[in-house]
Amino acid sequence: MAKQNAPEKNAKTPSAREARLKAALKANMARRKAQARARAEDVAQDTGNGPNGSEKDS
Repeated sequence: MAKQNAPEKNAKTPSAREARLKAALKANMARRKAQARARAEDVAQDTGNGPNGSEKDS
């Protein structure tokens, strides 16, 4: 019963942690999307197809 004040003391820590995690997740997702776009572009160039699957005009 002596530790009732502990949650109030640590109330700011989880929100700061959540903000850091949210920022890290956003950066990670942006990196992964950029990698996926680059891979799709490489595949499209190798096969001669555009990003929508149709052939490019030469």
